[in-house]
Amino acid sequence: MKKTSAFIFAAILCFTFSYQAAQAGNRTPAKGESFPDIALVMPDKPSDKDYLGLKGKNTFKLSQVNADVVILEVFSMYCPYCQREAPLVNQLYDMINKRMDIKNRVKIIGIGAGNTPFEVGIFRNQYNIQFPLVPDESFAVHKAVGEVRTPHFFVVKINTDGSNSIIYSKVGSIQDPNQFLDMIVQDSGLK
Repeated sequence: MKKTSAFIFAAILCFTFSYQAAQAGNRTPAKGESFPDIALVMPDKPSDKDYLGLKGKNTFKLSQVNADVVILEVFSMYCPYCQREAPLVNQLYDMINKRMDIKNRVKIIGIGAGNTPFEVGIFRNQYNIQFPLVPDESFAVHKAVGEVRTPHFFVVKINTDGSNSIIYSKVGSIQDPNQFLDMIVQDSGLK
């Protein structure tokens, strides 16, 4: 009995350490760090490709987006917080498009963690989303950013050499789109 208990204890201990080691490699990138250089699914709508300045059919990387700043929202169509957040993000998108000084410099992309193209389409239609939403069906992006809770917002400044720097990384609501946009403009140096 003592051997069995010792074996079970050792197995649990090994599992715990290996799980913690695996989680340590999947941490969320923070402000000042780079957003992972991962492939995103190319939007299927031509208007979304035009909005992002992309060409091609399969995948793209953040450095290919024709913008100085990209706002990434990791969401799930099943997340009630994401559903409540949709009108605020739509308002943010509208505000950006009305400001001629930043309209072509700031872009928004939604990444549907674990969502299929069909599910992303349902979310887009149900909440009248006008900016590109891309599926992350296999959770590849979600895992690369530390398996964040949703919604999680990353604001990423794209540098002229193609590198990037995160200027905002936070789970939860943007709360006030006006203040959020002011913070983006200020912290990214777009003024």
